[in-house]
Amino acid sequence: MGRPATKPKKLKDGFYLEIRNKGSKTGIKLYRDTKAQMLRTIKEYEQAKEVIILGESKNGKWVNKEPVLHVMED
Repeated sequence: MGRPATKPKKLKDGFYLEIRNKGSKTGIKLYRDTKAQMLRTIKEYEQAKEVIILGESKNGKWVNKEPVLHVMED
């Protein structure tokens, strides 16, 4: 046994999404390499789930600062 790690995890370069059940406060985070893969994932989940685009990460830092809630267009 040892003490737990205190160093934060490094983010991979790519796009991050959060998928949640509608009305839920927590969800799962997904990582995609390219924007095309991210858009395909959004299309797959947008009917039944709430999709939050967390943003793009480059060199371990966020490119955009604010997460965006993706709303299904009717």
